[in-house]
Amino acid sequence: MKKYLFILLGVVIVGIVFYNKVYIPKTTYEIISPTKGELSVEVFGVGNMGAKNIYDVNTQMSGRILKLFTDEGEWVQKGKLLATIDAVDMPQLLDGAKISVKKASSEFIASQRELESLNAQRKLALVTYQRYDKLKKQSFASQSEYDKAKADLDVIEAQIKATKARIKSADIEIEHARKNVQAIKTKLSRFNIYAPIDGYVIVREAEVSQSVVLSQSIFKIVDPKTVWIKTFVDEKISGDIRVGQSATITLRSKKDKKYKGIVKRIVAQTDAVTQEKEVDVAFENLPIPFYINEQAEVLIATKHFSNVVKIPSNVLVFKNGVAGVWIKNIDKAYFKKLKIIARGEDEIGVSGLNIDDKIIVTSQKKKPLHEGMSIH
Repeated sequence: MKKYLFILLGVVIVGIVFYNKVYIPKTTYEIISPTKGELSVEVFGVGNMGAKNIYDVNTQMSGRILKLFTDEGEWVQKGKLLATIDAVDMPQLLDGAKISVKKASSEFIASQRELESLNAQRKLALVTYQRYDKLKKQSFASQSEYDKAKADLDVIEAQIKATKARIKSADIEIEHARKNVQAIKTKLSRFNIYAPIDGYVIVREAEVSQSVVLSQSIFKIVDPKTVWIKTFVDEKISGDIRVGQSATITLRSKKDKKYKGIVKRIVAQTDAVTQEKEVDVAFENLPIPFYINEQAEVLIATKHFSNVVKIPSNVLVFKNGVAGVWIKNIDKAYFKKLKIIARGEDEIGVSGLNIDDKIIVTSQKKKPLHEGMSIH
């Protein structure tokens, strides 16, 4: 008799333990309520950080790099000297051209002074000639005296013409020498490489003492105002995307931080292989520092709903292909059919649900729900 009592006691103890440790937890569910408010329908895409404007800073002259004044990861202002290339004998050629300007200028000044002197002599020779011309007509001067006065005047006038020609030639020579100086200066300036914009250096492609050729790239500089995420979106879900829509950007290096963005461009051509469309999404506030080609996830808000009933995405279930949720009614579970209005990142907008309904959060670790099942 005692044996059976002990067996019965054991069964009761096991049943109590099972009920409290297994059955009760298996039939105990978390209960939540739907909310009401704003909901954005978002399209998901993955891409990489890029920019509309990335400038190749090239050499305009061949030669050996003397100095580099910046490096990758540094900010530069427009007009900043980035590098210098050995100009070899160009400075000496410039000095020679400047000397030519001075020489031509000196000849010009000397010829002008000579012209002034000749003009003074001409005035005197003209007076002398006119006097002898008058005296000759009155037979007070000989023919030889008249001829000498006339010859002296002609010589001076010829010298004046020659001097004027030299002045004109010197003026042309000055202009030519000045243009030569300017040409050499322009050529010399090409041995200095300057930043074309205010930007961020992302690549340095040369080293000091390295020989470079014409048009060889030395730096790549990105315009920070044009940085965006080149996002690739499945063409099946891209139809509602428009320029100007708001977006949320998550960088791979900063998974816990969200950046506000805006759709700047939708590329007209879809990739024939991946069947994806490129959508370029810019930052409202660019993160500093940033890294070109860094991977990012983008959510583009294509539609916006107000005053909509919302539930978390993880409580939506399908029963026989019908969408709905399990709700609690007097400690029992009942399936409630819903109509999905919109899907957001973590929430779903629905109709057919009251704001005071109690939604059962299902779990794979608990007993599967069925119609009328008792829950705790």
